[in-house]
Amino acid sequence: MPDRLGAVAGVALGLVFLAAGAAKRSSPNWPEQARQLGVPNPVSSVVPWAELVVGALLLTGVARRPVAGVAGGLVLGFSALLAIRIAQGRRPPCACFGRRSVRPIGPWSLIRNAGFLALAIVAVVA
Repeated sequence: MPDRLGAVAGVALGLVFLAAGAAKRSSPNWPEQARQLGVPNPVSSVVPWAELVVGALLLTGVARRPVAGVAGGLVLGFSALLAIRIAQGRRPPCACFGRRSVRPIGPWSLIRNAGFLALAIVAVVA
């Protein structure tokens, strides 16, 4: 049963990463939103592709545990950036899900990411 729980968590997290990567790739606003968050251009051009690859691997279950660990690391990195901007009083749009992310970042962004991190942890350990 625990392995099944890990697989379900991996698939759920994979869907989140696929949605985020696809939304960024299809959004003409992504580069500007990323810039407002303080993400350097070379990094912002790689993020959507990394999310798509991680999402696809999680969805198919290929190397679920290590890939879920990578996903968790990405979520931690994204969360750290959001927390820094919030602490600085800067609240640009999240840009996390492309055009759908028009609301300014805030505590809710970190709470949402905590849920994604929990999925990653379950996908690694279960």
